[in-house]
Amino acid sequence: MSATPPEKTLTNPRAKHGFIARTCSIAAVGAYVPERVLTNAELERVVDTSDEWITSRTGIKERRVAAVGEHTSDLAAAAALRAMERGGIKPEQIDLIIVATITPDMPFPATACLVQQKIGARNAAAFDLEAACSGFIFALEVGQQFIMSRTYDTVLVIGAEKLTSIIDWKDRNTCVLFGDGAGAAILQNRPNTHGLLTVCMGADGSKANLLSMPGGGSRCPATAESVGSRLHYLRMDGKETFKNAVQAMCQAGREVMRRCNIDISQIECIIPHQANQRILDAVGERLGAQPGQVFMNLDRFGNTSAASVAIALDEAVETGRIERGDLVLLLVFGAGLTWGAAVIEW
Repeated sequence: MSATPPEKTLTNPRAKHGFIARTCSIAAVGAYVPERVLTNAELERVVDTSDEWITSRTGIKERRVAAVGEHTSDLAAAAALRAMERGGIKPEQIDLIIVATITPDMPFPATACLVQQKIGARNAAAFDLEAACSGFIFALEVGQQFIMSRTYDTVLVIGAEKLTSIIDWKDRNTCVLFGDGAGAAILQNRPNTHGLLTVCMGADGSKANLLSMPGGGSRCPATAESVGSRLHYLRMDGKETFKNAVQAMCQAGREVMRRCNIDISQIECIIPHQANQRILDAVGERLGAQPGQVFMNLDRFGNTSAASVAIALDEAVETGRIERGDLVLLLVFGAGLTWGAAVIEW
């Protein structure tokens, strides 16, 4: 499949008045998932469910669980080091670290600061970004701005989650969905390439109650009562979340393709947030994707929130599913509600 067929001209939406700011490309990727595998069969012994029930409704067969003493910053640092090794990037070259997560090691300091210390990036500024499952794309766009403006030359973007730390193992509707892991991308200018062409981001706070963790913030600080009421675990209205996810990701995907003057046939690989098989199938169908065009690995890793697209992107690159010059479409949706899409010339 040709990324840019002759009948259409690829448009760079970053161009303004004939001037194109310095472009930003993903120079290298890396991912890390914990060793422990939690299968559906094992979950049958924990909660009232079955492998058939989980698989038929979600497409998930297994997920990864962090070891005791293994935290989000550890997962993030491991993914970062793999990306750095592949890209030939030394710790002192990194100018900025952005960690997208909803499961930080602690409310403060930022998990990104802990990652900075773990990987030895002593010259890097560091902060966290929270946009739930949409976090990686949001962080890519933020990181890109620093490259385009020439503020920084090398930005490390990480999506990392230890979701098993906020899962209610008594709730069969949510505990079967989520897993732990991290994915990283190193952003740099790569001359004579388009790189990250455009990003579309959105939010709707009026639907924040559909997917949330009520406890732990200033609204509901930790008390014996809040813990007893299980307010410090993830809660989700699955049916409404499904409906909004499909609609938002399709809308965002169409918008970024419109900006780039391309259509779905020119996309080599579609990488959506790995949330649910039914969601991915519905998005692919509505966008007119061809068989094999949508990349999926949720059967092995489940929903890893902000790490999801990053882990899938790493696997797609490492397995040769994406090659230099290909157009890649990333799609995300998460709590907030938040959503987004990105088109990348690899």
